[in-house]
Amino acid sequence: MVGKTKKSLLSSNILLLPSPMKDFASCFSDHAVRVADVSCSGHASVSTGDSSSTPVSTQLHSRSIQSSAACAYRSKLTSGKELLIRVTWTRSNAGTGSSLSIGVDPVPCNDSSPHILRKKKGTRTFPMATSSGHNTMVALFWDYTSAKFGSGPEPVSGFYVIVVVDSEFALLIGDTCEETLKKLEGTIKKAEFKLASRKEQVLGHVAHTTRARFRDGGAEHEIMISCSKKCDDDDEDSPPEEVLSVSVDNKRVVQVRRLKWNFRGNQTIFVDGAPVDLMWDMRDWFFGYPTTGGFANFLFRARSTLDSRLWLEEEQCLWHGRCHSPPFSLLVQSFRTPS
Repeated sequence: MVGKTKKSLLSSNILLLPSPMKDFASCFSDHAVRVADVSCSGHASVSTGDSSSTPVSTQLHSRSIQSSAACAYRSKLTSGKELLIRVTWTRSNAGTGSSLSIGVDPVPCNDSSPHILRKKKGTRTFPMATSSGHNTMVALFWDYTSAKFGSGPEPVSGFYVIVVVDSEFALLIGDTCEETLKKLEGTIKKAEFKLASRKEQVLGHVAHTTRARFRDGGAEHEIMISCSKKCDDDDEDSPPEEVLSVSVDNKRVVQVRRLKWNFRGNQTIFVDGAPVDLMWDMRDWFFGYPTTGGFANFLFRARSTLDSRLWLEEEQCLWHGRCHSPPFSLLVQSFRTPS
C-alpha cells in the first residue's frame, strides 16, 4: 500500500539548498537501509504527495547544455564573517568544452548573479554587498588551460580556482593551488571552508555515476543511479516494467519496482554508520514529457543524527547561529533527450 506523505514545516531560511532540494520536504518515511560491510537491498517504501510537479520555471535545463556540476562552499573568514561561494562548471553541446562561473555572497545569502568567466585563465575583482551596507572587494583567480577532464564537466586535475575576500583566501580548490600560492609574496590568511552541497545536471542518461563524501573527514563513496526494464520474477509472461536502482560502492541499497506508479518516494540508508536520506521524484520524467521537458530529481541528504527530523531543527539552529553549517547534500537532476 502506498503510504501517506508526511508533511513538514521546513524553515523558510534554507541557506544552502537549491530550490529543487526544498521541494522534497514532504518525501520522507521511517524505513531505512544500512550500507555497511554487507550489502542490503529491498523494495523501497514509497510516499506520494499530490500530483502537482515542481514548478518547471525553476527546473528546466537548457538543452544547449550537456551537463553541469554546481558546488556550494561555506567559508568562514578569521574575522568571523561567513560566505557562500558557488562554483559551477558546465559543458555545452556545441563542443566548446567546459566553462566556469563563480558566485560569492555573504551569509545570510543575497543570492546574487554569478560571474561567468569566459576565459580559461584570468583574474577578476568585484564588490560584494554586505548586510551592513558596506561593499567588500572580492578577487577571483583561476586557470584550467592545462586541466584534464573525466566524463563530467569539471576538471579532475591540472587546475586551480582561488577566491580572495578581505585579503584572505576564502576558497582554494584544484591540485595546482599550492604551486600557485608559492608564487605569491607575503603571508595571506586562509579561511575555513567546506563543501556544503552539490548539484549535478545530466542530459538523457539512463545510468549516472558520481562520487560524494557525506561526512567531514569521511571516505568518498561512488554512487550509481540507474533505470532499467525488468520482468516480474513471479510472472514471466508480464511485460517488462521500469525499475529504479541505487548503489553505493557497488552495493545495491534501493530498488523500486513499478516505477511509473512509485515515481516519487524516499528511503533512508546508512553510509559510514550515519543516516543519509534519499528522495526521488520521477513524475515529470514519465508524465511531463514533452510539455515540460521531462526531468527526474534524486536527492541525497546527510543527517546529523538518527533522531533529527526533516532538517527543521538543524535549519532553525543554523539560522539563529547556534550551530555549524548543515550536513552535506547532493542533488542529481536528469533531463530527457529531445526526440
